[in-house]
Amino acid sequence: MDRANKIKILVVDDDLEICKLLCQYLDKQGFSIASVEDGKALDEYLSQSLVDLIILDLMLPGEDGLSIVKRLNIKLDIPIIMLSACGEDVDRIIGLEIGADDYLAKPFNPRELLARIRSVLRRRSIKKSSSVKEDLKPYTFGNYEFNTSNQSLHREGEKVILTSGEFSLLKIFVENPKRILSRDDLLEKLKGYDCAPFDRSIDVRIMRLRQKIEMDTTSPVYIQTVWGKGYQFIPNQSVE
Repeated sequence: MDRANKIKILVVDDDLEICKLLCQYLDKQGFSIASVEDGKALDEYLSQSLVDLIILDLMLPGEDGLSIVKRLNIKLDIPIIMLSACGEDVDRIIGLEIGADDYLAKPFNPRELLARIRSVLRRRSIKKSSSVKEDLKPYTFGNYEFNTSNQSLHREGEKVILTSGEFSLLKIFVENPKRILSRDDLLEKLKGYDCAPFDRSIDVRIMRLRQKIEMDTTSPVYIQTVWGKGYQFIPNQSVE
């Protein structure tokens, strides 16, 4: 594959040795690789080049990785895999809350990172290929228009930025209106391309999606909690 057609990955880490090793390894796996050391350099790079995926370290000089993910999710739709020296569950939940597509604790086996990269990219590919086969007519609920053909969500004409994980979850809900879906149901539908490594954090994932589509997350009208059973998507609601 020539360089122009290679999948482009940007590594953001101030550890030059890690950047060098990752770039060498991923280059051998057939990717086009670049690296920068902080958020400022990341912004400069993205202003001039397109990338297919970002590998982002949590601890960076200046602006930290959490802040970077938050603002990138507002402006762009680029899958992000976060790296962190912390391996506690709380760090995974934080990564999920701020919109990372996946999370990997340091130290890690490069082969595991490669598997995570392929999983995230495969998820994107599945969404694109499946959307070609689907009816181009968008789903509508309340004041929203959800278009699976171009993977977009709009509220009264204004685009709402979704991460790939949020898109996958919302797609499940709109395809199963008024059906009560347990946590196991949701994880089963996400299995193979979207649930790992956050399979114990489905409630947090739903909370994050609610923050994007509900006017009041303490009293949601679209994604409602059915106590003791799971969640139910109620599309025929209009919120002023």
